[in-house]
Parts: sequence; structure tokens; C-alpha cells
Amino acid sequence: MDNQRLFALAGLGLLLFVNYQTWQHDYAPPPAPTAQQAPAAATAPTASAFQGAAPGTGAPPSGSAPAVAPTPVATLPAAYTAAAGTDVHIHTDVLDLVVNTAGVEIRGATLNHYTMSVEQSDAFVQLLRPTGTDGIAVLQWGLAGAGAVSAPDAIYSTPATDYALGEGKETLDVPFSWTGDDGITVTRSIHLTRGSYAIGLAQTVRNEGTTLWRARPYAQFVHHWTKVDRSMFNPATYSYQGPAVYNGKKYQKLAVEKPDVDQLPKGAITDGWIAGLQHHFVTAIVPDPKSPTEYSMTVANGDYRLSTLGAWQEVAPAATAAYTTQIYIGPKLQDQLDAVAPKLDLTVDYGTLTVIAKPLFWLLSQVHKLVGNWGLAIILVTLIIKAIFYPLAQTSGRSMARMRNIAPRVKALQERYKDNREDLGKQMMELYKREKVNPLGGCLPMLVQIPVFMGFYWVLLESVEMRQAPFFGWLHDLSVKDPYFVLPALMCAAMFGQFKLNPAPPDPMQAKVFAIMPFFMTAMMMFFPAGLVLYWITNTGLSIAQQWHINKVVSEETTKVRN
Repeated sequence: MDNQRLFALAGLGLLLFVNYQTWQHDYAPPPAPTAQQAPAAATAPTASAFQGAAPGTGAPPSGSAPAVAPTPVATLPAAYTAAAGTDVHIHTDVLDLVVNTAGVEIRGATLNHYTMSVEQSDAFVQLLRPTGTDGIAVLQWGLAGAGAVSAPDAIYSTPATDYALGEGKETLDVPFSWTGDDGITVTRSIHLTRGSYAIGLAQTVRNEGTTLWRARPYAQFVHHWTKVDRSMFNPATYSYQGPAVYNGKKYQKLAVEKPDVDQLPKGAITDGWIAGLQHHFVTAIVPDPKSPTEYSMTVANGDYRLSTLGAWQEVAPAATAAYTTQIYIGPKLQDQLDAVAPKLDLTVDYGTLTVIAKPLFWLLSQVHKLVGNWGLAIILVTLIIKAIFYPLAQTSGRSMARMRNIAPRVKALQERYKDNREDLGKQMMELYKREKVNPLGGCLPMLVQIPVFMGFYWVLLESVEMRQAPFFGWLHDLSVKDPYFVLPALMCAAMFGQFKLNPAPPDPMQAKVFAIMPFFMTAMMMFFPAGLVLYWITNTGLSIAQQWHINKVVSEETTKVRN
């Protein structure tokens, strides 16, 4: 098989690899479903779970007063019903929260620095909301198993209905309190930090009664889920959106359309978390890593409820107990995610190419700190990668140049032995050996580019840092397609120039295939992120410059030998 056919196969391999990775990322089948619900093995959700109540409390320790028994359900309410309460508004430099005094439920979260799109610069991303065209998304937390304390209509009091992180202050604490008839006082606090999307949730229980009191901390979010139809015209549709869980060892995306009881961690675990993913953004709950926690998920009517339920704690009369939970509501900023919980950065879903994509993103980030422009960073990183693989490209480039020089002799052999393919193969191998030509050498750079290309694809698609990142002129967002298709046109011209620079295929049919390959690749990548096309143009341009130089050097060497 000659060098040109191998190039055709390499190009086909690239296309197949792109399709396979995309399919594997979004369509790989989950484990076979066994039930339409997925409650945790140790507990069952109550029928009012989607209406703000705590998840099933399970059985209390031996000797304790019995809690309200959980009721297994076959179906859940058709719609989320918010308990009556007063909305409290909390403002920081990066977040606007709406917290209702009924259960201290977080019913609104707006990101002040992230607009819906370049065109919608006055509309900001909302990750939590009680209503809307995108469905509900609310976060609930509290104590389960203590009667009215966990009821959805338990109304907490707070000194004000509007809080703001003032100038010169780095933190903001918003208090809520509730006192029951049995002498139990619950104080809850929401802790926010300037510039951070991490939020601390703290609960303190004071038992002024005469009997032992027991409860379990819980946190959960109820989120609407809609199946997204994938389309090559909108690469964002290939990003996973839905629930995910980390059990301290393994990260797993959870099936919503066909949930499976076996997909959730079994028993109580530590160092885990749950998350709801929305492309560039995430809502995550990180229970106290020192407290064993159970996980459960229930799906009904297009909504899913993903919950954490901590261990039982006892509060004796005149004693106090404290509970803490960390949440994250914001963009998938990898530095902040790493600081919140182990492996929370896995919500930036690079798929099976994480081992390549993460170093690429790190390198891009470092270069961006120097140049301040993600487009320039892509160009410079492409140059760095090209330099790293220069020895390999140099060897293959010289082989390509020699192939170009002996092309007339190859064609002559094909004419002479056109009726004897066995002798033709022997003569061509002798010619390659005599001229020190490796017919496979030209394919190596193409094969190396495939994983790097895919790594760039997922970095540009998944990294929120690339979202709405401008380059220059008309390119206001490198994470989406070029609106005027200028970059794809330049890519087509560059690829066609590279085709003309390489050895001409002796087979006329192969020559035609290679001639249309640039147009085929351009049609496929027209709707890819502009940053990815920019990478491909830069890489192709550098390859052309390198191959042109090598051709010149090899030609001069050949002339000297002949003289």
C-alpha cells in the first residue's frame, strides 16, 4: 500500500475517531434498567419529596424515639409545589441568591458575570429557579427525622429580607432560626465569600427540652431534565447535561431517562458528592466528608431528585449539635472546583481523553496568563506542540520529500509492471529501500494529531473559560462556530495547499479523493468551535512551512549527490 493510500486511511480514521468519541461521550448505553425509580437501598423517598420535604429518614438507632416512617412510592407529584414563605435576596460580587424562609430553600441563583450569550448581554445565567421555561431547579437542605424541623412549611426567621456583601468585606453570613414547641431551636447560616461560587451551609441544633433528640442532615436538589437532541450544527448539544455522583473513588453520570437502581453508590460513604450538570455550569452538594452519607435519586415526570442523607446524631437535653455541608453553584472553574471537593473538577467532562485534555487546558491557561487572549493562546500552544513533535515530523517530512522526488520513477514502475502486481510490489520495495524512503512515515504526524485534535475539541467544548472568549474582529466567542465561516474557508485553502505540496498520488482516483478531502473536512468542521478550526489552520500552516523547507533541503541534497 503506497503512502497516499495510507494518508486517505488516516483521514478516514480521524473522521471515524471523531464520530466514535462523540457517540461514546453521549450515547454509550447505561446499565440495563431494572426499575423506573432509583431510591437508595437503605432509604425510600417520601411521597412529598418533590414538594420540599426531606428524603426518607430510615430507621433511627435502637432505643430512640421513632421518626416518621418513610412511605415507598410508585409515582411522584406531577409538579413541584413551593411551600409558602418569604423570599430573602442575597447579593455578592458573583452571585445573586433567592432563599425562601420556608425550609431555607434556595430557589434562585443568578451568575452575575455570565450572560446567556454574546447577543443576550443583558440576560444572565440562572442555575436555580422555582419556575420558568427550562423547568424547576431548587436546592433544599435541613434535618430529617425531627418532626416539624424537616417539614417543608417550617418557617424560619431572619433579621432582614435583603443582604449584600459590602465593599471591603470578604465574607457574608446570612442567619436563619426556628424554634419548635418541644424546646428545639435550629439556627442555620449561609456563608458566602467574595469571588467564590462555593457556599457553606451550617446548622446548629440546641436542645432546651427534656428528652433526647435525634436527626439526620440532608441536602438535595430537584431539577428538571429534558432530553437533548444532538446536532452537529450545535456542538453544545454534545455536552452531558444531567445528574452525576462521586462515591469517593469513582465518578459516574446517572441515567435519567431509564434510571437504574444499581447506578447509585450502595450504603454509606465518605468523601463523595452529587452534582447536576448544565454544560458549562454545575450545582453540586458536598456532604461533610467525616460523616457517612447515603445517596438516593428518584425520577418522575421529567424531574429528578438527587439527595444526600447523613448519619444519625443525638442531641441530649441542654446540649448542642452542629452540621455542615458545602455546595457549589456556578461555572465549572477548575481551580475553584478543586478547592471545594476532591475530583469535583471531573464535572468538566473531557470524556475518555481527559488524560490529554487536562494537560492541554493547563498549558493553554498558562499561556493565556501571559498573552491575555485565548485565540493567541491556542496559536502559541499549537506552536509549542509542533515544536515538541518536530523530530518526528522532521523524519516523516524527509520521507515525504523523497517520495515526491521518486514519484516519476514510481509511476514508471507502475506502467511497466501493470499486469504483474507481485513484481510491482517487489520493485517498489527495492526502490524505497534504495532511496531510503519509508512509505509509512508520512502518516505518523497525522496519527499523532488525532488525539491532540480531539483533546482540543473537548477543551473548547467543555471549558467555561473558553465560553464567550473573543479573539479579534468578528470572532466574539471561540467556543462556538465562526458566524461568517471565514476560518473554515481559510482552513480549506490551507489544507488544499498542503495537498498540493505533498507527493501527487500516482492513482488518478486517489488523486481525486485527496483533492476533495479539504472540502469534505471543511464541511464537517464548519459548525465546530472556532477555536478548534483556528488550531487546525495554525497546525496546517506550520506543517506547510515545515514541509516546504524540508522539500528544499532534500532537493538540494539530491542535487549534490547526483553531481
